[in-house]
Amino acid sequence: MPDKQHEAIASFAPIGDDNAVKAAVEKIIAEHFAENNTADVHKFLFNTIDLTTLKSTDSPRSVADFVERVNAFDEQHPELDNVAAICVYPNFAQVVRTVLDVSAVNIACVSGGFPSSQTFPEVKVAETALAVEGGADEIDIVINLGNFFDEDYEEVTDEIEEIKHSCRDARLKVILETGALKTAENIQKASILAMYSGADFLKTSTGKEYPGATLEAAYVMAKCIKEYYEKTGNKVGFKASGGVATTEEAVKYYTIIKEVLGKEWLTNEYFRIGASRLANNLLSDILGEETKFF
Repeated sequence: MPDKQHEAIASFAPIGDDNAVKAAVEKIIAEHFAENNTADVHKFLFNTIDLTTLKSTDSPRSVADFVERVNAFDEQHPELDNVAAICVYPNFAQVVRTVLDVSAVNIACVSGGFPSSQTFPEVKVAETALAVEGGADEIDIVINLGNFFDEDYEEVTDEIEEIKHSCRDARLKVILETGALKTAENIQKASILAMYSGADFLKTSTGKEYPGATLEAAYVMAKCIKEYYEKTGNKVGFKASGGVATTEEAVKYYTIIKEVLGKEWLTNEYFRIGASRLANNLLSDILGEETKFF
């Protein structure tokens, strides 16, 4: 008897091989990139950024200074919508909550033994609960790749469901680490498992150990999100992360999401880019001069 995880995977249309996915992406970009490479889209993309600091040297002081730049941006550029969220390690949630003055900017925390996901499930649940208690609006965790590759899908989904429960009202982003999954088929399977376990967002990568986001991974994930929405009525967001640094790259991800999922997903409630370098590059293009604000 197949279990519910295998049944869920089997219920989705086959995604096609990697070459077919690559060809589909190239076609979308060739036909639609130019129409989306506009000042308005650049401004929108800035408002989708999860401005991120995830360094070993982060400290309460450095994180507070990081947050103050976001506060200052609101004062100095009232004509532009601010970033979507500030993303930090979970032990800094309280620091961000204390210093952040901009109500429209959310607090996101990585959790669950980030970036490897290699710790006890109980620790992942506790870390998530502590981050939410500290003020996190959003939690970013990594899917358990070891269990995934062992095809222990029940363990994969049980763990995500437990973490989701400990999120309470915070939204859960599940990082698939697409650079480790490699194939379109694996990315599709992981997307399905994460969504049926309660993921509010699918996120490509940590940007730490493996290759970061790719347009091909984004396409596969978006196709899965679309089919899941058609089956369940539940809208799951998409986040590109890991190496998205230039305006051109960001516009390409926007183009994929717009063409596969449609305009409904083009809000920062359902579309994000995790970045540390992108903000200044986008700002430079928006303002028409080199800018290093963050």
